Amino acid sequence: MAVKRHLAAVSDINVTPLVDVMLVLLIIFMVITPMLQKGVSVDLTKTQNPRLMPDADKEDATEIAITRDGKIYLGSGRIELDKIKAEVADRISSKLDKTVYVKADARAKYGDVVKAVDEVRAAGVDSLGLMTDRIETRRGAPAAEPTAM
Repeated sequence: MAVKRHLAAVSDINVTPLVDVMLVLLIIFMVITPMLQKGVSVDLTKTQNPRLMPDADKEDATEIAITRDGKIYLGSGRIELDKIKAEVADRISSKLDKTVYVKADARAKYGDVVKAVDEVRAAGVDSLGLMTDRIETRRGAPAAEPTAM
């Protein structure tokens, strides 16, 4: 008597390789995402009637950030107050658009912001943009573009 053995098809899915790939992708995105952020993140002051500044999002825009604890950043690198004039003058010397954008935390000291703005103006900029956020008028409204007061 011949015994017939039929191999049954395996119906279980091996998800281990899928989980491995997803964890590697998650780690890659977690490492890369902070590097994609331009400049320093601050909580901007909210206003009702700001002006749109689409040029602030350009890759070569000169941006000064002032954090709530008084630290000043030019782009993503920290800078001392007395070096702002020279650094900004170097950055805008070869540009046609000599606009500098200042974004200050809503809880930053007014004196720190004024000192930074004074140093930027001393560097010879043509115009200075103070960045703010738009106050949302209705619930769930999309975030606005960078704006100025």
